[in-house]
Amino acid sequence: QLQLVESGGGLVQTGDSLRLSCTASGRTFTNYDMGWFRQAPGKEREFVLALTWSGNRLIYADSVKGRFTISRDSAKNTVYLQMKSLKPEDTAVYYCAVAASSGYRTSTYYYSRSVYDHWGQGTQVRVSS
Repeated sequence: QLQLVESGGGLVQTGDSLRLSCTASGRTFTNYDMGWFRQAPGKEREFVLALTWSGNRLIYADSVKGRFTISRDSAKNTVYLQMKSLKPEDTAVYYCAVAASSGYRTSTYYYSRSVYDHWGQGTQVRVSS
């Protein structure tokens, strides 16, 4: 059974950087597409970015393009969400998720929560103004 655990959240100031981690247990990330989502209070959970297994494509939401990136450390079975130039509107609970790779898909495929079948418990990020 694949389990995901996020860590690294906290309180930061506008303009700061933060790195979130998502560590898998039970299985490796091999052949899995990785996604990061976030949910702000009173809002729907929204797509942030994804890293595909096939082709190592990075897919971004427009709101984080140029500020967030994702990387994978296979030796540690960990995926990182590196965030910079943080804004108050980035305040949310951040979730990592995985989906079994199904080859090439269009970018919009990865925006949907239903694609992902394993989720972490989330880690809170607060950005003060």
